Amino acid sequence: MKRPETIGPTAAIEPAAVSPRLHRIVEVDALRGFALCGILLANVLVMSGLDGLSGGSAGPTASGLDQVAHWLVMALVQTKFYLLFSFLFGYSFTLQMDAAERDGAPFAPRMLRRLLGLFVLGALHAVLLYPGDILTTYALLGLILFAARAVDPARMWRAALRVYGVVAGLYLLLGAAVALVDTGEGDEGLAASAASAAELTTAYRGGPADVVRANTDAWSDILVGLLMMGGMVVAAFLAGFVAGRRRLLADTGTPERTARLRRVCLWGLAVGLPGGVLMAAGTVGPLGARWEIPAFILGMLTAPALSAAYASGLLLWFTTPRGARLAARLAPAGRMALTNYLAQSVVMALVFTGYGAALYGRVGAAAVLGGTLLFYGFQLAASAWLMSRHRLGPVERLLRAVTLWGRPAPRG
Repeated sequence: MKRPETIGPTAAIEPAAVSPRLHRIVEVDALRGFALCGILLANVLVMSGLDGLSGGSAGPTASGLDQVAHWLVMALVQTKFYLLFSFLFGYSFTLQMDAAERDGAPFAPRMLRRLLGLFVLGALHAVLLYPGDILTTYALLGLILFAARAVDPARMWRAALRVYGVVAGLYLLLGAAVALVDTGEGDEGLAASAASAAELTTAYRGGPADVVRANTDAWSDILVGLLMMGGMVVAAFLAGFVAGRRRLLADTGTPERTARLRRVCLWGLAVGLPGGVLMAAGTVGPLGARWEIPAFILGMLTAPALSAAYASGLLLWFTTPRGARLAARLAPAGRMALTNYLAQSVVMALVFTGYGAALYGRVGAAAVLGGTLLFYGFQLAASAWLMSRHRLGPVERLLRAVTLWGRPAPRG
């Protein structure tokens, strides 16, 4: 079963309304640009055939460098960036509400068309490129925010905590049950797993029809992952919505908010890092297969803390001269994050599946992740070039046309 973080980015990647009056938009877009890198690092493990390998295996070469690279991604990336995008989705939802109010337009039909557009894009993406698409799920779960948009922020924050508490309780019960039961598969189970992996490898190295069929066949596993992660996503949605309503990401340079960000960063690292280490130890090594699911669950439940540490730490850094330069480099990619996300899937499909080089399962983790970082650097440069000439990325322009039910006004 594919892990939740590898399900891809979210509708939080849709661009916020750009307004020179809202300086915080630069920071929010920069956070999206940063999260794009984490989403890409997690998704490429699936697309390259490395996801799900445990016990220190990190690809065909299984070198020490491969194992370290795979372990670091599991510890520092897995589930953290998925939740960061979920938070940003909720935050961006409030910006869409503000944009409709500024335009004097009804919000409801705008947002419903936007969610429908995301659903259609996600469905095509899941069939043709990457079965772990999250746009369809975000379009559906976005209806929860749509229905609750008039709720008082204080009540919504309490709801977010309750949702997280219920999900955490269920996951802890599941983890305890698994830890108390011998999960050894035996020879028959190992043979079945090997046969399934071989079948998947053959499909992704086959022709385009084989790739599409493999993507479609994976939906059942993806559905299980989404059911596992859905509650966490909703909690992050609600938290992001509260942050947007209270403008918590605005004016981050004030003394009060600087102190708050520092506290969040320190507590997030203290809770989230041990959880990430435990997740990597269980899924990559050195813990045995019996502890894989419990370790992953504990890592997932502490992931929001590390996501918060990443976000607060970056927001603090953005207030410094060097941090401001970093934000300026990241923000263009965040402004056209939907385009970048889909472009990532296109490139990964061309490299790892039968659409192109068919390198699925043939490349070690270190080479895969190194190439991924190089491609992300290219995306940053390309985004800066494109955003210096256009207000929206190509897919964002299409989505905005659907949202406004007409062609977007040209850049002024």
